[in-house]
Amino acid sequence: MTSRSKSRSSKVAEPRKRAAARTGVRSNAQVETQLVDLCSFLDQSPTAYHVVATSVRRLLDAGFVWFDEKSELPDFSGRVVKGFFVRDGALIAFVTSARANDRFRIVGAHTDSPGLHLKTRPEGASCNFGTLEVEVYGSPLLNSWLDRDLDLAGYVVRKDGSKRVFRTAEPVARLAQLAIHLDRGVNDNGLVLDKHAHLRPVWLTGKTSLTVQEVVANLTDSPLRTVAAIHAQLVDHTPAQVLGADRSLLASGRLDNQLSCWAAIDAIQRVSAHTGIAVAALFDHEEVGSESTTGAAGPLLEHSLERIAHALGKSRGEYLAMLPASACLSCDNAHAVHPNYPERHDHKHAPFVNQGVALKSNSNQRYATSASSSVAFLEACDAARVSHQVFVSRNNMPCGSTIGPITATRLGIDTVDVGVPQLSMHSAREVCGVSDALDLPKIVSAFLGA
Repeated sequence: MTSRSKSRSSKVAEPRKRAAARTGVRSNAQVETQLVDLCSFLDQSPTAYHVVATSVRRLLDAGFVWFDEKSELPDFSGRVVKGFFVRDGALIAFVTSARANDRFRIVGAHTDSPGLHLKTRPEGASCNFGTLEVEVYGSPLLNSWLDRDLDLAGYVVRKDGSKRVFRTAEPVARLAQLAIHLDRGVNDNGLVLDKHAHLRPVWLTGKTSLTVQEVVANLTDSPLRTVAAIHAQLVDHTPAQVLGADRSLLASGRLDNQLSCWAAIDAIQRVSAHTGIAVAALFDHEEVGSESTTGAAGPLLEHSLERIAHALGKSRGEYLAMLPASACLSCDNAHAVHPNYPERHDHKHAPFVNQGVALKSNSNQRYATSASSSVAFLEACDAARVSHQVFVSRNNMPCGSTIGPITATRLGIDTVDVGVPQLSMHSAREVCGVSDALDLPKIVSAFLGA
């Protein structure tokens, strides 16, 4: 799944270094390097498929082996094996243990983010503009997509079954807001967007007959006749950026939940003195319910764990006995207290930006955290020497859900839900604290046994 699109890395690498050098949050070179690495991961991962492609490159560079999910695994007995499986927008990475292969330590996250996906036949026309027909994916803050320079990103499937990810090097579309002169009451009455009529970005003018398929074929060096299908979506062109007078905040698209994906991949590469089989599970389709072949409600993780256990010489009975002895850290960002809307939180259970990763709890099982499962997270925080917070929603403000309850239900593994506090969740551009973002991989590493 190597990208054939033009790279933007040369345009953003130097600004990244300068931004990290200016940050006043922490001063050591290792932290600055991590911040540059996080921004690079976000910029290289505009879609779920790109998250997987970025993770694959990093894992291969770290000596992991890409195992075919359709083939039987070799014998793992008596050796430490670092490997991974890939299925479309999902990835399962693992490291076996030299001393404790009787349980799993799993960190889970999701690769997808809410947004605007192109329909199968996206080209349209209106009032001298070439427009794009989109389908709303998940629950994005629709107004946040207005007046942004948008790239086109996704993957192409060729007729021979091969796949290539792509992203335009420059913005190609814009969802223009109606001028206030034509909507005088918008500031007083609020903006109302019809999901079908008002979400048609412009990408051409005049009578140009260019198609999305032609653009994608060119980006991926695929002759048009070889293109079987395309999955494309719009993404904000603006790269990740450190901001704030004290350089303590990070703004980017898709922080929910690519920040957790980055932390999981970073941590599993560092596993050494682990106390179980370390696993990083990155699922797709969380934002639409997780019910797919690559979602947490599907069999991907369950089958992967059993295959690993079988390769280690475990019987079916021994594998089933491993599950209740295992633990899962479900990482998905939390709602930070908003300075303009503090009343939306329970003040005793309200996470603040840059005050620590949040332990998320809900007695109605929207989160999987229990008194028992939380211990593994608390121990990881102690081992990593970082602080944490707690998050419980107001009774009149229902929370969302995560892959945590689904994973716990499918596998019977004690699971704890945690996440970095952030503002503007489900916006085209979200904000979190630099300190919290860099604490997360430390916690995940301690949890996995790095």
